[in-house]
Amino acid sequence: MDIEAISGAATVALASTIVFLLIAKFWNALSRAVGSGPSFADSIMHEAAQRFRDEFQRLSTSQSTYLGAALVFAMLFVAAYVFQAQQLFVGYPHWQLYLLLGFLLLAVGFAFYQLGKTIIARRQVRFLQDANIAIGHRLHQISSGLTQVFHDVRTSAGVIDHVVIGRTGLYAVNVVAKRARDGHSVHLQGNALQFSSSKTELSIVDFAAKATRLEKEFQKLLAHNVRVRSVIAAPGWEIGDQTNEHHLLVNERNIGMLRGWKDSTDHLMDEDVDRLKNEMTRKCLRATGAPRQSGIVA
Repeated sequence: MDIEAISGAATVALASTIVFLLIAKFWNALSRAVGSGPSFADSIMHEAAQRFRDEFQRLSTSQSTYLGAALVFAMLFVAAYVFQAQQLFVGYPHWQLYLLLGFLLLAVGFAFYQLGKTIIARRQVRFLQDANIAIGHRLHQISSGLTQVFHDVRTSAGVIDHVVIGRTGLYAVNVVAKRARDGHSVHLQGNALQFSSSKTELSIVDFAAKATRLEKEFQKLLAHNVRVRSVIAAPGWEIGDQTNEHHLLVNERNIGMLRGWKDSTDHLMDEDVDRLKNEMTRKCLRATGAPRQSGIVA
């Protein structure tokens, strides 16, 4: 093995690649800082899975940057090897060249590790995005003209994926994005979800906390009591026990059942509905900033 030739080519290629990465990362950060929102943010509301769309775009850009850096390194390494970059290292002791080569291999390994993390995170966010979009689209399909659906609604207890506001009731819909195979089912068991494919339960306490917080915010706005019902959507899963006193469990196919989960105390006056819609519109405008990415995926 010609250690001088390999070390010389790798050093030239890696140094150039590091410069490329620094410039690309700086440009990406500058682009996000300068153009972080849409052009008409005061008139554009959050779409379904907005925070996951934004995170997916960020991860896609990062993945492209790392893949571009890998291509730059490969091309420059070949070019430097062909044009005998080893002349830069003539006369150096071999132990120093091996040490340099070891450092270069560690740097390349770290870059591939970061690329792998980015690819895995992008895959997970893509699944979260698709699950939330599926539920969001179904909610729009089942909504009547007097019912409006809002997405990525922030509360002090966290972000609610979807909020449905209409004369017949208020619903906080949170999505559980967990991968399922055909025939796998999920059912409510106390304050947790039990999946047929796993012995581990998923707590839904945070879903209840977010619905309760939204309910308190609505009550403060309207100056009287209202009820926000908690709906948990698990797309792709067959549903076992669907409801208890506090939650309704659905999937993307039977989410229309929430329209029947109500009683006479859930009905609202037109004036209250209009006030709530106006407040949600204000909170969900892109100009107010996108909620932080979060979600459940497995």
